[in-house]
This record gives sequence, C-alpha cells and structure tokens, in this order.
Amino acid sequence: MQAADTPLDPAPSPPYPAIEPWQRGWLPVGEGHSIYFEQCGNPYGLPLVVLHGGPGSGCSPRMRQLFDPARFHIVLFDQRGCERSTPRGECAHNTTADLVADIERLRRHLGVERWLVTGGSWGAALAVAYAAAHREACLGAILRGIFLTGPADLEWFFGGAGGLFPQTWQEFDRAAPGDRQRTLADCLFSAVLGDDAMVAAEAVRHWVQWEATLDGGSPAPLPEFADAGTRDALLAKYRVQAHYLRHHCFLGETRLLELAATLGSVPVTILHGEKDLVCRADNARRLHRAVPGSRLRIVADAGHNPFVASMHQALVDAAAQFHADPA
Repeated sequence: MQAADTPLDPAPSPPYPAIEPWQRGWLPVGEGHSIYFEQCGNPYGLPLVVLHGGPGSGCSPRMRQLFDPARFHIVLFDQRGCERSTPRGECAHNTTADLVADIERLRRHLGVERWLVTGGSWGAALAVAYAAAHREACLGAILRGIFLTGPADLEWFFGGAGGLFPQTWQEFDRAAPGDRQRTLADCLFSAVLGDDAMVAAEAVRHWVQWEATLDGGSPAPLPEFADAGTRDALLAKYRVQAHYLRHHCFLGETRLLELAATLGSVPVTILHGEKDLVCRADNARRLHRAVPGSRLRIVADAGHNPFVASMHQALVDAAAQFHADPA
C-alpha cells in the first residue's frame, strides 16, 4: 500500500539534491506491456533498484533523491500499468509473478550482475517475492513500511483504522456504493473497477483522502481533480491497486512470510515507522521473525512516508551499511 503524499513532517525533503536520469527508456515485457525505466546516479556505483508502492503508484522524481547519487547506480521503473508504463491502468496480464519476471528482465537488459533491492509498502512485499525467486541476483534488500498483503492488512486499512478518524471513514464508506453486507473494500474495488467513471472517480477521491488521513495522522481534506489528466491518472492508479488488493496482491500473508523465510542468504534490513497508521509496525516484527538474520529498526517520529526526516535518515544509514560491506 502506498500512502498519499501528506507526511507527518509538514515540509519533508529528500536527503539528496534533485537529479536527472542519464538514461530513460521503455522495455517491452510481453502481453502488450512496456515498462518505463530510468537510470541515475553514478553509472559505476553500487547498483540499486527501487520498487515503488501502491500497487499502482509509479516512481516519482523524489525517489531519485533517497540514495547517495555519488555512491549508487540507481534504477527506477514503473510497474505494469503504472504511470509512464503502457498501457496505463491495464490489469490484464498484470500479477506479482509478472512483475517479478519484469524486474529480472530489466536487470538483464541493463547488464547489471547483482543489485541491492529496495522497496516500501507494496514495494517491500514485491522485493521479498523477487529476492526469493532470484537470490543470486540480490546483494541485499532494504524493506520499509511493511505491507504483508493479507486480509489483516486490508481489514485494518478499510475497517479497523476507521475508529481513529470516524467522520472521515464514514464519508469514505458512503463513497463506495453497494450491498452493505459486503465489506467496504469489496464495494470500493467494484466501484473503481466498474464501468461507471463518475462512481469510480468519487470513490477514488475518498480513497485518496483516507490514505492521506492515515499517513498524516489527522483528517485530510477531500481532494479535487485539477483537470481531466489528473483524474485519469488517479483512476488508472487506483484501478491497478484495486485489481491487486482484490487478489491479496497474488501473494497473501502466509505465502509472503513463507517466501521471506527462504532469504537466509540475502542480507535484509527492515525499517518501519513507529507512527505508521497505514501499515502497522507489527507487520515489520513478523517479517523480521520470518527472515533469518534480518535487521529490524523501528523508526521513531516516522509514519508511512519515506520523506519524513527520521525515516529518510534511516534509509540513508541502511544504504550506507550495504555500500560499506556489499555481499
């Protein structure tokens, strides 16, 4: 899961200056999909791939600034159906197994022998799935804001957390039409994946508001679409997210932890914000127990957003450890 860009820190800033990629491109990956990718930082540095959250969110320019561009060869890409990848919002032939294959295809396309895999929220779950399938290609993994992809995560986000901000949650609940014998999540996914664009757009507005509320720790305003392009981009993002969440990201908690247990040969650092209301800190503790030899850091004064000062410093520290002692 990926929170909206409304962090605890009122003026967050990435730890490194803004940079531009030295290469951009699209890689055809089959079934009509092409994934956008970019490379930045030091082409001779330690290779590092960033897996974005969501599912459905795509990479942002600020993600280039999370890691030292003098030390790291930074690779970012938009997963199938996300942002600049085409076709945008496409859910056919779009599963976790497809994404794992895409990551490996991209590594080989770029001529990278081994890389450090990083990801937050959904990106952390995807990193576990990739590392379990391709341990020989991984120098290590930095996992942040752990989302375990199972029913408990969805029940918390779409239900249990409602007790923290009841008025905002009630508005969210009303925005997803449907038989109330079904869960809010089920009604929401049907609305977003349905054929009525107006119903989908209203559901997405409230979904964005709810994410921002949990991420910021206080009720967030209901957003307005600036223009048709903004609306269409958000509809595409949440269409992919609804598709994945409806299927528990084609993993589920039990399977994800089983995969995590196979990572004993991969150095793993787990970071989680103490104040994270999107994904609860117990997720990180459970993952830590599952991964042999993993390191866990619960980050004070941080929530789900990576750009809060204490969290981005934790990311910098974790990356520096891997750079100093790559596997």
